[in-house]
Amino acid sequence: MITTVIFDLDDTLYDEIDYCKSGFAAVAEFLAELTGTPSAGQIFTALWSEFTAGNHTRTFNAALEELEMRYDDKLVRELVDVYRNHVPKITLPEDSREVLGELRTKYTLALLTDGFLPAQQLKVRALGIGDCFKSIVYTEQLGREFWKPSPAGFERIMQSLGEQPQNMVYVADNEEKDFIAPNKLGFLTIQLIRPAGVHKSISRQSGAAARLVAHQIRQLPAILEQI
Repeated sequence: MITTVIFDLDDTLYDEIDYCKSGFAAVAEFLAELTGTPSAGQIFTALWSEFTAGNHTRTFNAALEELEMRYDDKLVRELVDVYRNHVPKITLPEDSREVLGELRTKYTLALLTDGFLPAQQLKVRALGIGDCFKSIVYTEQLGREFWKPSPAGFERIMQSLGEQPQNMVYVADNEEKDFIAPNKLGFLTIQLIRPAGVHKSISRQSGAAARLVAHQIRQLPAILEQI
């Protein structure tokens, strides 16, 4: 019997691309104030163009070069810090809010998320979802080596809730890393595919695929009822 539903955060409860847009806007404003020119709008356009074109690793470098702005490694590190520590302008979608409200009356809810700690905590605060979960594990607090696909975060939740894996479900989006550990531990796993999702690659690794797939978060209550 399912008693506990654990959620991933990014691209599961909200669209991560909204956070990215918020972060690049914060970086653009910071740079515009620092340099005076070009404008924040021009900087944001360059950043967003690079990111949406698929440059997710050297976005700042490429945008600065496109804008013919001088930079060094120190400035790039500053921009990364601005991005990770900004107060995000993101909101919880109404369907996610409704589903969390419904599920918390029937199941114990928990949250397990990778990512840099201040950024993840600020996201949870901005979305206003902290009170929905009996347990929240930020894997960064365990150590970078315990990010998914490590089982450490899942084991921490099992320990804190005193629950067995066969009674637990993990709902997440990224086949590359999200389902490997919970599949091995014996969880039921559900991949939630959001249309605007950032991570769309299919893993060839054995045991990486979720056991079930949902295309809308509103499908979760019915799926769980049928198990």
